[in-house]
Amino acid sequence: MNRALAALLAGAACIGLSPIFVRLSEAGPTATAFWRVALAVAPLWLLWLLREPRGGGRYAGRWLLLGAAGLAFAGDLAFWHLAISYTSVANSTLLANLASIFVTLAAWLFLRQRPTPLFLAGLAAALLGVALLVRTSLEFSPTALMGDALGVVTAAFYAAYIFAVKALRDRGETTLGLMAMTTTLTAALLFPVALASGDTLLPGTLWGWGVLLGVALVSHAAGQGLIAYALAHLPAAFSAVTLLLQPVLAALFAWLLLGEALVALQLAGGAIVLAGIYLARRGSL
Repeated sequence: MNRALAALLAGAACIGLSPIFVRLSEAGPTATAFWRVALAVAPLWLLWLLREPRGGGRYAGRWLLLGAAGLAFAGDLAFWHLAISYTSVANSTLLANLASIFVTLAAWLFLRQRPTPLFLAGLAAALLGVALLVRTSLEFSPTALMGDALGVVTAAFYAAYIFAVKALRDRGETTLGLMAMTTTLTAALLFPVALASGDTLLPGTLWGWGVLLGVALVSHAAGQGLIAYALAHLPAAFSAVTLLLQPVLAALFAWLLLGEALVALQLAGGAIVLAGIYLARRGSL
């Protein structure tokens, strides 16, 4: 239990660092999203070869589900990295964490799973918090509002990714195998997008390559892997609440490392968004 909790907290911290790496990157936001997964492909496949048995994973629709997961994760990363470049780290990360609310809304619309009153209360609180965050962005710059919108789009893509991954795990896919395959597919999808975007594709210094290695190995491979390990050993409700540390840590890192302080209205909006997500998750479990 203690090892799993440590893994969960460490994973949340690793992912909380990802927007810092994006801000520091010498490559453009979409190119950084590509390198984030491309540089993690080899280590993930190596871990899979060393730690997991071969075989299995043969069922109808496997590659369709894997393709859907790769496409959804590519959209998630591309839009989130753009959001980080337009708005504050705190806003982009908080809004991306609305994914859990989108998951329940999709289940309501497509699977006819009626939401609980607690979820609806959480949804209302989250929307109020989002309104306060948007109000804060309007006071900064027009691009901040665009970044907030991209953060919401990020949440929708991540919700689709969660659905695809759940379907794959229900069919017996292992954590490492799933991460290796979806990371490879995501890199293949993001490469032409990065080329077409006109982003600076290659960093110009060793520092720039170090930042890309950081976002790939620390935030993606280590962060996602630690959380996947922890989720297999901790109660779902406890894990869901603890993972709300991600946007809190991201905002803290942005303040300490980038000098990006939070104003009072932004603090209030962020707190209300987190409370809304917490209630929505409790009402969805």
